[in-house]
Amino acid sequence: MSQQGETHPRQEDEWWRQLYGSPEPGDPQESAETVDDHYASALSAVGAPDEPAVRDDPPVRDEPPADRVPPARDPYAQGPYDRSPYDQDAPEHDDPGPPDTLRLRRTGRTAAQAAPPQTPPAAPAPPSPTVPSQQAAPQPAPADRPPRGGVIPTAGEAWGPRETPQQAYQQPYEEPRQAYQPPYEAPAPTAFGEGPVTWSDPDPGPAPDLPPGWAAAEPAVEAAPPFVGDGPPTYAAEPTAWPVAHPDELDSLVPDTVLDGAQYGVLTLRTASVRGDSARYRGQPRRDALLTARFGTGDDGLLLLAVASGARAADDAPRAAQDACRWIAGAVGRSQLRLSEDIRAARRGSLKSGLHRLTDRCYGRLRARGEDLGLEEGQYTASLRCLLLPVDPSCRIRLFFGVGDGGLFRIRDGSWQDLDPVGKDAEPGERFRFRASVAHPGDALLLCSGGLAEPLRGEPALAARLAHQWGSGRPPGLTAFLAEAQTRVKGYADDRTAVGVWDA
Repeated sequence: MSQQGETHPRQEDEWWRQLYGSPEPGDPQESAETVDDHYASALSAVGAPDEPAVRDDPPVRDEPPADRVPPARDPYAQGPYDRSPYDQDAPEHDDPGPPDTLRLRRTGRTAAQAAPPQTPPAAPAPPSPTVPSQQAAPQPAPADRPPRGGVIPTAGEAWGPRETPQQAYQQPYEEPRQAYQPPYEAPAPTAFGEGPVTWSDPDPGPAPDLPPGWAAAEPAVEAAPPFVGDGPPTYAAEPTAWPVAHPDELDSLVPDTVLDGAQYGVLTLRTASVRGDSARYRGQPRRDALLTARFGTGDDGLLLLAVASGARAADDAPRAAQDACRWIAGAVGRSQLRLSEDIRAARRGSLKSGLHRLTDRCYGRLRARGEDLGLEEGQYTASLRCLLLPVDPSCRIRLFFGVGDGGLFRIRDGSWQDLDPVGKDAEPGERFRFRASVAHPGDALLLCSGGLAEPLRGEPALAARLAHQWGSGRPPGLTAFLAEAQTRVKGYADDRTAVGVWDA
């Protein structure tokens, strides 16, 4: 280009050919056409806008006059875009300027492929009063993308904000509002009117006729707990409170009621031990203990039934009664063969001395245990009464032995017989009790603790009732035996333990 005088068009065209005819640095593909060809093609495809495009926001670079620069077209509207319009990494501002639209159009490359590498920009071309350079502005970086959800306006459109359907996805997510619900209120209690409550038709009418051969059942009547005497007992018939338990002495707990039974040959056995009415009401443990055991097999076997009662005022009364039953049972079991032979041979003297010796050893252990517990003499003790019966059906000998209070009775021919060897004629100081008797078919033998022996001796109505129930020659069931053993008498509220033996 000449610096003086008029400008020659031929020299100026040659200068433009040298500037735009050479390949672009770093361009892997070289086009055979010149920039003038591209420019002429662009002018023919895009007409000059009626008004220059105006942006609402301040431009990021200086724009040349609108009358000399054709409006730029959106390169992303003509070709694919390698990023999602909702990409979070896209910039929030507008694109500073489109890339070379003409070169992208002829080569078919996307904007990301057409972006030059990060190299120093080329030297700017000398200024021209007529046609500006289309590469005067730097190429956009790959990170410069159109705004998310936006569309760059084409030629003839204003640069103002425009709402598109994609902008709805840019709103922050909000939880849907739920309908207002009033606070929960408890329902009002149901009010019942005064007067009796009727759950059925007050007048159901006559009952339908029964089929031929059917009989109407008698109405069930709930029987009150049985009692005899002048009036009902002071305490309730059912348990009220449990005893207090200690975490380290749970093995000392005893149930309120114990029930057991068996049958061997001609013998039928029923046993029951029940806490007294006073102990049930006050929450005290049952002081009576009951143990049933069979030693040996076949006809050589022996049946032991032991009943023990702890001292009334002792705290360890239940444990002492249980120890007495266990220790006497262990001693009898170890001497089972010798005792079985003496019973069959009817050696009364040997049996009395042998059982007396075993009982003394049992009470000696009780005294030693009381000393170990630091108790005074006589506190850790219990009354003990036992029945020893042979399993052999041909042997009808029944042995009784023990120490302390209680009772031994027999029902024969419908009347009671007191077989306890200790009575009004008993020698003073005699402690051990022993008795051997021969059973008859139909006899009922009763061994009991003091809680049942005392009302049997003191209340004739109780003796008559039990004689009627148990003296019929037919043994009762377990529940029937328990019900009769609990027949209450006013003034007698101690524990009750009963052992019944029926001979067929």
